[in-house]
Amino acid sequence: MTGDVVAEIAAAVAEREPVNGIRIVGVDGRSGSGKSFLAARLATLMAAPIIEIDDFVSWDCFAGWWPRFDTQVLAPLLAGRDARFQARDWSDWYGSSLGEWKTQWWAPTIILEGVTCTRRETIGRTTYAVWVEAPAELRLARGMARDSTFPDKEELWNRWMLEEDEFFATDGTRDRADIVVDTSAHGVTQRK
Repeated sequence: MTGDVVAEIAAAVAEREPVNGIRIVGVDGRSGSGKSFLAARLATLMAAPIIEIDDFVSWDCFAGWWPRFDTQVLAPLLAGRDARFQARDWSDWYGSSLGEWKTQWWAPTIILEGVTCTRRETIGRTTYAVWVEAPAELRLARGMARDSTFPDKEELWNRWMLEEDEFFATDGTRDRADIVVDTSAHGVTQRK
């Protein structure tokens, strides 16, 4: 992924009309695809904060966290207020319990980064959607390297990847993206 793609996304976002006064950018895709890397570069270029979906998901709750995210993050931001949300307890590796409360101050541009953050429920509520992809083998290798100290990680990752495939096939998330960014070694970015 080149800096040109990040600059292109930033320019496209700046050209879009805000939704209720805010530009919410979603960086979505399957786990291990490179979303965090792209979102961090975009956030730096745009001087925009990132809200990470990892603060909401857990290994046993792939998509059921959405109502809490919608109520605590998306709705307040779209109403011009700060988002105050309860993040997962990061001392619980499995992610089944909630931990500290966080506040994300309202800003004119905010980046959402994480799996399913541009799901169907965000239509008309986000300004720009980025889909990040890489081959399954590469995503799994990245995940294994990142979660190297956790027990049963390969079994969890394989199950998680199946849940992702099912969700995204039903939701049509990739098809709605404004841009598709391939982060594999020979990746090709598709502009829509």
